[in-house]
Amino acid sequence: MTEREKFLPVNPEDLRARGIDRPDFVYISGDAYVDHPSFGTAIISRILEANGFSVAIIPQPDWKNKESIEIFGEPRLGFLVSAGNMDSMVNHYSVTKKKRKKDFYSPGGEMGRRPDYAAVVYSNLIRQSYKKTPIIIGGIEGSLRRLAHYDYWSDKMKRSILLDSGADIISYGMGEKSIVEIAEALRSGIDVKDITFIRGTVYKTSDISTLNPDDVIKLPSYDNLVKSKELYAKSFYKQYLNTDPFSAKTLIEPYNDNIYVVQNPPQFPLTESEMDAVYALPYARTYHPDYEEKGGVPAIEEVKFSLISNRGCFGGCSFCALTFHQGRIIQTRSHESIIDEAKMMIADPDFKGYIHDVGGPTANFRQPACKKQLKAGVCKNKQCLFPKPCENMVIDHSDYIELLKKLRSLPKVKKVFVRSGIRFDYLINDKDDTFFRELVKHHISGQLKVAPEHVSDNVLKYMGKPENAVYRRFLTKYKALNEEYNMDQYLVPYLMSSHPGSTLQDAVKLAEYLRDLGYMPEQVQDFYPTPSTISTCMYYTELDPRTMKPVYVAKTPHEKAMQRALIQYRDPKNYELVTEALIEAGRKDLVGNDKKCLIRARHGDLRFVNQKPAENKSKSSKPAGRFSQAAIDKKKAENAKTSGKKGRRTEKSFQPKELFKKK
Repeated sequence: MTEREKFLPVNPEDLRARGIDRPDFVYISGDAYVDHPSFGTAIISRILEANGFSVAIIPQPDWKNKESIEIFGEPRLGFLVSAGNMDSMVNHYSVTKKKRKKDFYSPGGEMGRRPDYAAVVYSNLIRQSYKKTPIIIGGIEGSLRRLAHYDYWSDKMKRSILLDSGADIISYGMGEKSIVEIAEALRSGIDVKDITFIRGTVYKTSDISTLNPDDVIKLPSYDNLVKSKELYAKSFYKQYLNTDPFSAKTLIEPYNDNIYVVQNPPQFPLTESEMDAVYALPYARTYHPDYEEKGGVPAIEEVKFSLISNRGCFGGCSFCALTFHQGRIIQTRSHESIIDEAKMMIADPDFKGYIHDVGGPTANFRQPACKKQLKAGVCKNKQCLFPKPCENMVIDHSDYIELLKKLRSLPKVKKVFVRSGIRFDYLINDKDDTFFRELVKHHISGQLKVAPEHVSDNVLKYMGKPENAVYRRFLTKYKALNEEYNMDQYLVPYLMSSHPGSTLQDAVKLAEYLRDLGYMPEQVQDFYPTPSTISTCMYYTELDPRTMKPVYVAKTPHEKAMQRALIQYRDPKNYELVTEALIEAGRKDLVGNDKKCLIRARHGDLRFVNQKPAENKSKSSKPAGRFSQAAIDKKKAENAKTSGKKGRRTEKSFQPKELFKKK
């Protein structure tokens, strides 16, 4: 088999080489083609292939030219459309809505190879040439925009992506089960308009009379959602409470012209054997050779020597969309499956002995939060870890410990790192500290990244994160273990500015924490309102959908910039923003020369004339000037003893700047 034959067809010549005259499906993706199980295009196309369907791929077509999607002709069963591994708007724009310079999912990192709102654009392009061919949208963009949603980039409510795209079905979530069921239904001759019975799908219809009223929740109409933010908050929370496959009901969202968008309940989680089967498919495990000239696809670098061990997350962070996409029930692969993949990685000529990661959304989740979840699902109105760990939660790292030990004992493996994120509140509440010790001794590459996100308990409650005292417990234990093992490993906290609920006072509190820690992060994550998160709902409506109580939201670019600058208050270019933020927050006491101050007042800055030192912020007796009175008095006394002697200066000649001189 040639290198090219390891991949699915990307042009008619590839198709003919396989003896296929017309593919069952044509998959159009906003990403370059990387045949690796960390990429949705690869998983879905390989799953279909394994079930007897032929798939041809058109990666990153020219959306300005409809001929770019016609190269294979009309597929036998339908088009599959995905914007790629990221929402195309997140891929294109920073939180400040500035165009990004690099696209890690494109050849050579080249930006501009996909359109904004890619899934909609691609689907409309298909409709120009193929009016009735079924179109199935998938991927993160389709999944998280499946019902009416707030769109940060246009700053308005958008309809379900199903309507704006002209597609027939959305396969939401991870999609392995639903895409095969859709394919089988189409192959059996069922009209796409009649495929209304598959879990994990969304469809549109003008007739809802056949639905069982007891199994249905009717959401407010789109027109009413546009008019009322309060109504949208309530509608969103109903959606949020219907993301569990065991308890979710069918959701109906009405639109004009007697059109309804109908969301079926989610697919059930994959079993261990089903997960193993997905990752055992014959992936080429790298980018298509066509991209070699441009240096490949940068996104492969992070995952090429990493292992996915689980899916799903019961952490329930408000700013994360995993609840809507992968769900809260943990799904895992067997040790055997993971070790088999590790052996394939080891055989790669580029393998240097380091497995970069073993994890998933949360690395140390290797089982459902409690025993009932695989039978009855997750609790609707209760989180597993927030605000306190549920008393029914089983905290057990033993399986993960065993897996990591097996991996690091493999021949040619020098080190196995854990980089995909540790849920520190889950870890610190484990009464058995074996995993914590194993982590510190064996699985950190110099620094461990964790996500306390903030230090203000007021902000943390809106984030769905544990109170700051939990992080402090974790930090204390981490330092103690490093000292015990005589290791010098750092802890890098991920921090977020401007999350709903965060006031300037909260941002100042975070800056003071960083001051006391002696740490200034090089990068700061400003809250990014992406589709289908509780935090985005709060950002848009200024209401917490869980309580319907008002939430303070920093919305203006200037205030967001001030909150972000406070986290990097030491950076000289942030001086004006930090100064303005401190004045507005009523914290002018943090401007001066006291060791507790964040910044010094610049010479001639009239805003701080006669500024008093920080009160009750320090034990230091230093005045507002640059030198302590004790130091000045000492220098004066020394000068007095030597006054009149040749070569000595008198008291009158002494200036405090001498204290800067090196000894």
